[in-house]
Amino acid sequence: MLSADFLLTSFVVAVSPGTGVLYTLSAGLSQGRRASLIAALGCTLGIVPHILIVVTGLAAMLHTGTLAYQILKYLGIGYLLFMAWQMLRSDQNSMQFKEDMQVSTWRLACSGTLMNILNPKLVIFFLAFLPQFMSADEPSPMRHLILLGIAFMAITLIVFVGYGMTAASFRNLVQSRPHVMLWLQRCFAIAFVAMSLKLALF
Repeated sequence: MLSADFLLTSFVVAVSPGTGVLYTLSAGLSQGRRASLIAALGCTLGIVPHILIVVTGLAAMLHTGTLAYQILKYLGIGYLLFMAWQMLRSDQNSMQFKEDMQVSTWRLACSGTLMNILNPKLVIFFLAFLPQFMSADEPSPMRHLILLGIAFMAITLIVFVGYGMTAASFRNLVQSRPHVMLWLQRCFAIAFVAMSLKLALF
Protein backbone atom coordinates (compact mmCIF):
# COMPACT_ATOMS: atom_id res chain seq x y z
CA MET A 1 0.00 0.00 0.00
CA LEU A 2 1.07 3.55 -0.73
CA SER A 3 0.85 5.72 2.36
CA ALA A 4 -0.33 9.32 2.35
CA ASP A 5 3.06 10.30 3.78
CA PHE A 6 4.85 8.76 0.81
CA LEU A 7 2.57 10.43 -1.74
CA LEU A 8 2.86 13.85 -0.09
CA THR A 9 6.64 13.62 0.33
CA SER A 10 7.07 12.47 -3.26
CA PHE A 11 4.99 15.41 -4.47
CA VAL A 12 7.09 17.89 -2.47
CA VAL A 13 10.30 16.37 -3.86
CA ALA A 14 8.99 16.47 -7.45
CA VAL A 15 7.81 20.08 -7.15
CA SER A 16 11.17 21.23 -5.80
CA PRO A 17 13.23 23.00 -8.50
CA GLY A 18 15.86 20.80 -10.10
CA THR A 19 17.38 19.95 -13.47
CA GLY A 20 14.25 18.14 -14.65
CA VAL A 21 11.98 21.05 -13.78
CA LEU A 22 14.35 23.50 -15.44
CA TYR A 23 14.63 21.43 -18.60
CA THR A 24 10.85 20.95 -18.89
CA LEU A 25 10.24 24.67 -18.38
CA SER A 26 12.75 25.59 -21.07
CA ALA A 27 11.19 23.09 -23.51
CA GLY A 28 7.70 24.47 -22.87
CA LEU A 29 8.78 28.07 -23.34
CA SER A 30 10.85 27.43 -26.45
CA GLN A 31 8.83 24.80 -28.32
CA GLY A 32 5.36 24.53 -26.79
CA ARG A 33 3.12 21.94 -25.19
CA ARG A 34 4.15 18.84 -27.14
CA ALA A 35 7.82 19.52 -26.52
CA SER A 36 7.19 20.01 -22.80
CA LEU A 37 5.40 16.64 -22.68
CA ILE A 38 8.33 14.91 -24.39
CA ALA A 39 10.82 16.63 -22.09
CA ALA A 40 8.80 15.65 -18.99
CA LEU A 41 8.62 12.04 -20.19
CA GLY A 42 12.36 11.95 -20.94
CA CYS A 43 13.28 13.30 -17.51
CA THR A 44 10.97 10.78 -15.84
CA LEU A 45 12.45 7.87 -17.81
CA GLY A 46 15.88 8.98 -16.62
CA ILE A 47 14.81 7.97 -13.10
CA VAL A 48 14.27 4.31 -14.09
CA PRO A 49 17.94 3.17 -13.96
CA HIS A 50 18.41 4.72 -10.51
CA ILE A 51 15.35 2.98 -9.11
CA LEU A 52 16.46 -0.33 -10.63
CA ILE A 53 19.92 0.09 -9.08
CA VAL A 54 18.35 0.66 -5.66
CA VAL A 55 15.93 -2.24 -6.03
CA THR A 56 18.68 -4.66 -7.05
CA GLY A 57 20.88 -3.53 -4.18
CA LEU A 58 23.63 -2.00 -6.29
CA ALA A 59 23.21 1.53 -4.94
CA ALA A 60 25.31 0.83 -1.84
CA MET A 61 28.04 -0.61 -4.06
CA LEU A 62 27.99 2.50 -6.26
CA HIS A 63 28.04 4.76 -3.21
CA THR A 64 31.06 2.97 -1.71
CA GLY A 65 32.79 2.50 -5.06
CA THR A 66 34.45 5.91 -5.20
CA LEU A 67 35.78 5.59 -8.75
CA ALA A 68 32.42 4.57 -10.27
CA TYR A 69 30.62 7.32 -8.40
CA GLN A 70 33.17 9.98 -9.39
CA ILE A 71 33.03 8.97 -13.06
CA LEU A 72 29.24 9.24 -13.12
CA LYS A 73 29.41 12.49 -11.18
CA TYR A 74 31.79 14.21 -13.60
CA LEU A 75 29.88 12.95 -16.61
CA GLY A 76 26.81 14.58 -15.09
CA ILE A 77 28.67 17.84 -14.47
CA GLY A 78 29.94 17.85 -18.04
CA TYR A 79 26.48 17.25 -19.44
CA LEU A 80 24.94 20.09 -17.40
CA LEU A 81 27.66 22.45 -18.62
CA PHE A 82 27.00 21.26 -22.18
CA MET A 83 23.30 22.09 -21.72
CA ALA A 84 24.27 25.57 -20.45
CA TRP A 85 26.50 26.10 -23.48
CA GLN A 86 23.70 24.99 -25.80
CA MET A 87 21.39 27.54 -24.19
CA LEU A 88 23.90 30.36 -24.59
CA ARG A 89 24.70 29.63 -28.23
CA SER A 90 21.05 29.33 -29.25
CA ASP A 91 19.63 32.27 -31.11
CA GLN A 92 15.96 33.18 -31.38
CA ASN A 93 15.39 31.20 -34.55
CA SER A 94 16.91 28.01 -33.17
CA MET A 95 14.53 28.17 -30.21
CA GLN A 96 11.44 28.24 -32.42
CA PHE A 97 9.21 25.22 -32.86
CA LYS A 98 10.56 22.92 -35.60
CA GLU A 99 8.41 21.32 -38.24
CA ASP A 100 10.49 18.15 -38.17
CA MET A 101 9.17 16.83 -34.85
CA GLN A 102 10.77 13.42 -35.37
CA VAL A 103 14.28 14.80 -34.84
CA SER A 104 13.17 17.33 -32.22
CA THR A 105 11.27 14.71 -30.20
CA TRP A 106 14.24 12.35 -30.18
CA ARG A 107 16.66 15.03 -29.02
CA LEU A 108 14.31 16.35 -26.34
CA ALA A 109 13.63 12.89 -24.92
CA CYS A 110 17.29 11.80 -25.00
CA SER A 111 18.55 15.01 -23.40
CA GLY A 112 16.04 14.79 -20.56
CA THR A 113 16.76 11.10 -19.99
CA LEU A 114 20.54 11.53 -20.04
CA MET A 115 20.35 14.47 -17.67
CA ASN A 116 18.83 12.32 -14.93
CA ILE A 117 20.78 9.15 -15.73
CA LEU A 118 24.04 11.07 -15.28
CA ASN A 119 23.00 12.47 -11.91
CA PRO A 120 24.51 10.18 -9.23
CA LYS A 121 22.69 12.07 -6.47
CA LEU A 122 19.47 10.35 -7.57
CA VAL A 123 20.85 6.93 -6.66
CA ILE A 124 21.78 8.15 -3.18
CA PHE A 125 18.42 9.89 -2.85
CA PHE A 126 16.40 6.78 -3.68
CA LEU A 127 18.65 4.64 -1.47
CA ALA A 128 17.80 6.89 1.47
CA PHE A 129 14.21 7.74 0.50
CA LEU A 130 12.43 4.56 -0.57
CA PRO A 131 13.33 2.30 2.41
CA GLN A 132 11.73 4.81 4.80
CA PHE A 133 8.34 3.67 3.51
CA MET A 134 9.05 -0.04 3.87
CA SER A 135 7.81 -2.01 6.87
CA ALA A 136 10.13 -4.51 8.59
CA ASP A 137 7.67 -7.35 8.02
CA GLU A 138 7.07 -6.58 4.33
CA PRO A 139 6.48 -10.01 2.68
CA SER A 140 7.80 -8.93 -0.73
CA PRO A 141 10.25 -6.03 -0.28
CA MET A 142 11.46 -5.97 -3.88
CA ARG A 143 7.91 -5.80 -5.25
CA HIS A 144 7.07 -3.03 -2.81
CA LEU A 145 10.18 -1.04 -3.74
CA ILE A 146 9.23 -1.33 -7.40
CA LEU A 147 5.71 -0.11 -6.59
CA LEU A 148 7.13 2.87 -4.68
CA GLY A 149 9.44 3.66 -7.58
CA ILE A 150 6.64 3.53 -10.14
CA ALA A 151 4.44 5.74 -7.96
CA PHE A 152 7.26 8.26 -7.54
CA MET A 153 7.80 8.34 -11.30
CA ALA A 154 4.08 8.86 -11.94
CA ILE A 155 3.98 11.78 -9.51
CA THR A 156 7.12 13.25 -11.06
CA LEU A 157 5.66 12.98 -14.56
CA ILE A 158 2.42 14.70 -13.53
CA VAL A 159 4.31 17.54 -11.82
CA PHE A 160 6.71 18.02 -14.75
CA VAL A 161 3.83 18.04 -17.23
CA GLY A 162 2.16 20.70 -15.11
CA TYR A 163 5.32 22.81 -15.15
CA GLY A 164 5.74 22.33 -18.89
CA MET A 165 2.15 23.16 -19.77
CA THR A 166 2.27 26.27 -17.62
CA ALA A 167 5.46 27.41 -19.36
CA ALA A 168 4.00 26.62 -22.79
CA SER A 169 0.97 28.80 -22.08
CA PHE A 170 3.35 31.78 -21.87
CA ARG A 171 5.26 30.82 -25.02
CA ASN A 172 3.64 33.25 -27.44
CA LEU A 173 3.89 36.09 -24.93
CA VAL A 174 7.58 35.41 -24.33
CA GLN A 175 8.59 34.78 -27.94
CA SER A 176 6.91 37.96 -29.14
CA ARG A 177 9.50 39.79 -27.04
CA PRO A 178 12.99 38.70 -28.24
CA HIS A 179 14.79 40.47 -25.39
CA VAL A 180 12.71 38.50 -22.86
CA MET A 181 13.51 35.21 -24.63
CA LEU A 182 17.21 36.08 -24.68
CA TRP A 183 17.12 36.93 -20.98
CA LEU A 184 15.37 33.63 -20.19
CA GLN A 185 17.92 31.66 -22.21
CA ARG A 186 20.71 33.24 -20.19
CA CYS A 187 18.88 32.56 -16.92
CA PHE A 188 18.43 28.89 -17.85
CA ALA A 189 22.12 28.66 -18.80
CA ILE A 190 23.19 30.19 -15.48
CA ALA A 191 20.88 27.81 -13.63
CA PHE A 192 22.42 24.78 -15.38
CA VAL A 193 25.91 26.03 -14.46
CA ALA A 194 24.79 26.51 -10.85
CA MET A 195 23.43 22.95 -10.74
CA SER A 196 26.68 21.58 -12.16
CA LEU A 197 28.59 23.39 -9.39
CA LYS A 198 26.19 22.01 -6.80
CA LEU A 199 26.75 18.51 -8.14
CA ALA A 200 30.53 19.06 -8.10
CA LEU A 201 30.39 19.97 -4.40
CA PHE A 202 28.14 17.02 -3.47
